[in-house]
Amino acid sequence: MPLFNREESRKGNRPSLGSTPMTKRSFSREFKLPVVRQLVSGEKRFAQLCREHNLCQTLLRRWREQYDQHGENAWLDREDGRLVDPEAQTRIAALEAALGRATLENEFLRHALQVARKGGSLPPRNGR
Repeated sequence: MPLFNREESRKGNRPSLGSTPMTKRSFSREFKLPVVRQLVSGEKRFAQLCREHNLCQTLLRRWREQYDQHGENAWLDREDGRLVDPEAQTRIAALEAALGRATLENEFLRHALQVARKGGSLPPRNGR
């Protein structure tokens, strides 16, 4: 017995085969970026990401192409003006590294000051 007869098919009346129609979903930039980064870095394969996130291959392929064209600026709202300038990103990374070094230095000096206030001395140098 056929799933639908030809007469119904010509009219465009196809019976449901038990599946629900796909609803249009929209994904945030915060969702797209990590997924595409995993794909581009080779951390996960194309099919694996599609399965894990229940994504269509065409959609993930389009995201990858958009990421290849625009990089970290992909999927930004142009009205926000939140474009990521590559030079600014490099400068921010350098400043964050300098801040990390300064924080470590401050912690070290704070500890050394506490030891000096207690009348302590420098720790022994492995028997030397």
